[in-house]
Amino acid sequence: MPHVQAEGAKLYYEEAGSGDAIVFVHEFADDFRSWEPQVRYFSRRYRCVSFNARGYPPSDVPSDPALYSQDMAADDIAAVMRGLDIGKAHVVGCSMGAFATLHFGMRYGDMARSLVVVGCGYGAKKDTRGDFTSEVEQFAASFAEKGMVEVATPYSLGPTRVQFQNKDPRGFLEFQERFLSHSAEGSGLTMGNVQAKRPSLYDLEDGLRQLVVPTLLVTGDEDEPCLDANLYLKRTIPSSGLVMLPRTGHAANLEEPASFNQSVAEFLSTVEQGRWTLRDPRSVSDSALIAGQDKP
Repeated sequence: MPHVQAEGAKLYYEEAGSGDAIVFVHEFADDFRSWEPQVRYFSRRYRCVSFNARGYPPSDVPSDPALYSQDMAADDIAAVMRGLDIGKAHVVGCSMGAFATLHFGMRYGDMARSLVVVGCGYGAKKDTRGDFTSEVEQFAASFAEKGMVEVATPYSLGPTRVQFQNKDPRGFLEFQERFLSHSAEGSGLTMGNVQAKRPSLYDLEDGLRQLVVPTLLVTGDEDEPCLDANLYLKRTIPSSGLVMLPRTGHAANLEEPASFNQSVAEFLSTVEQGRWTLRDPRSVSDSALIAGQDKP
């Protein structure tokens, strides 16, 4: 099995196609297989790499909690790229992978051709931060206590997942089966040390304002925990654009693969033509009549 070495863990990866690289970074409740609709589409023109995060077999599942963190998740993207001799890539991440993608853009901007940030924002609100942390810590502990099936089954049927189940029951069952097959130890360690301890997006404002890597934000309009966060990210990241898919929940790439692929393909093409520019400061205004200040 192909692996690359990261700090404290070997990471399993798969790749297809040739050309400029796209690296796909999965969400908490899924794995590298969640990107299959995108790999099949984009590998016709790109070198597509998807990998499993640490804690997700056949990647290693370190038992040391210190080997799981938000910074390490971003570092692992860089490790995969270096291990595969990829100097620069488009990076596409969903949910947990979207947070890692954002942090990667801030930490390794010179390695990113662009960022696609999908379903990012759960736990970002500062006024409910305590509730988020408590909720996530309880879930993290329950994986070890109860096992994957008992914990992951209701998790997979949460309020931002039922849209997928209603639209595509067969695709939803495939997603659910993947989730239930994960390591309980790895899932608990990931949730307890990556999600529960990652900083709020609102604490990253200074870094986000300096992010000039072309960035596409994607969210479903029924992914309630991510709606306000994506508006905040759009208003904060000067290089960002926002796509909102109607009647869609959390895993937009699986729920609406055709719309998702088209939006991402158009974005990548615009970036590669050098035409994805920073936001015109005149558009930053609460008024529809008076332009914003002509300053960066």
